[in-house]
Amino acid sequence: MAPKFGTSGLRGLVTELTDALVDNYTRAFLTACPTGGAVHLGWDLRESSPNIAACVQNALVAAGQTVIVHGAVPTPALALASMAAGQAAIMITGSHIPADRNGLKFYIPTGEIGKDDETAIIKARTNPAIDAPGGQVIQAGDTAITAYAERYIRAFGADALQGQHIGVYQHSSVARDVLCTVLQGLGAKVQPIGRSQTFVPVDTEAVDPVTRTQFIAWCDTYGLDALVSTDGDADRPMVCDATGTVIPGDVLGVLTASFIGARTVCTPVSSNSMVTDIFETVRKTRIGSPYVIAAMEDEIDADGVVGFEANGGFLLGWNAKGPAGPLQALMTRDCLLPILAPLAAARASDQNLARLVATLPERFTAADRLQGIPSATSQSLIRALSSDSKARAQRFDMHGEETEVDTTDGLRMTFSSGVVIHLRPSGNAPELRCYAEARTPAAAQALVAQTLEMLHSGLS
Repeated sequence: MAPKFGTSGLRGLVTELTDALVDNYTRAFLTACPTGGAVHLGWDLRESSPNIAACVQNALVAAGQTVIVHGAVPTPALALASMAAGQAAIMITGSHIPADRNGLKFYIPTGEIGKDDETAIIKARTNPAIDAPGGQVIQAGDTAITAYAERYIRAFGADALQGQHIGVYQHSSVARDVLCTVLQGLGAKVQPIGRSQTFVPVDTEAVDPVTRTQFIAWCDTYGLDALVSTDGDADRPMVCDATGTVIPGDVLGVLTASFIGARTVCTPVSSNSMVTDIFETVRKTRIGSPYVIAAMEDEIDADGVVGFEANGGFLLGWNAKGPAGPLQALMTRDCLLPILAPLAAARASDQNLARLVATLPERFTAADRLQGIPSATSQSLIRALSSDSKARAQRFDMHGEETEVDTTDGLRMTFSSGVVIHLRPSGNAPELRCYAEARTPAAAQALVAQTLEMLHSGLS
């Protein structure tokens, strides 16, 4: 399938992200969107990313643009730098998807592009920016990463994590070094673990059983208070408590929003339903940061508006206050804030992460996916189930009577037993995703596994 826009930018197989196609999309972006006089450029640690970035840079320079090159940099750090300068950005990343895929994520001076911008870029592909004089390249060095680290050290303070022993699963995350720098800057003792020279596609929403077992072993071996990591481009967090148990991203979102005093939350329909019990105003959206951002913009005059997704990516919509200093708005998906806030909250309340999580309403989520399922197949299955209550009852009657059906994004079913099952095709890869909610973590995990096994047998 040809590269296309999904929930987080343009994505496709590396073999299909040809120089000609990348050049065309880059020039179309220049035609369709404002740049503020320059385009900031960064990439993740995939083997294919530097070559794609070089193609983007050549296209920008040929079209007369100033290109500010940041190199390998976390997506939120690139966005922070470009938005602070009032300029555009292009990040080369496939996020959490396998290494044979990659993509481009576009930013206008005010932040991530929206769905209307995507439509405009696609339309502009037939009339892309032509060659023009004046293009130049400026090497930014480490300025973006330095500013990104200082943002959190200033906001949380040098003793926010004093006495904490925190492991950092480095793998191939582009934030693997800056994450250690920030944690140490907040007073933690840091244990780097699992650094990889090849790309590891870490999906913070669907951590496989083998990796979960490894997390448990690392926490025990090193005597950790927590283990943290990110996906490949560092816009999604991963946090484990001292036992190696992964804390779901939407729980991190709730803890983070509470810690910084948010009052209005925008979050996808797939997020843990506890959010409606805790915050004054909750806006449910389709899955994907563009939809969360659109909802946040509708609420931008509200007091303390934030957004987060089930993958843990957190968006800050107002100038908040950290424990030690200001924390300016950052309207793009970020990994550091939802890592640091729960850790700081646990330490400030003199309890561990597991006990902090236990103070929340007893609603637990889990997620996983069937890989190698074409989007068309997933979409056909979900359409069929959405339109046929008898078919749903036949497949899911063991969960009790169906009490609610939500088709905001895919098919989300609530049953009289209290469980929730949510099915949707991935927007970035050939995968059928399943989200579940139940009253215990084990029940939620079992529900996902049972549902995917049942669906796989029907699709094979």
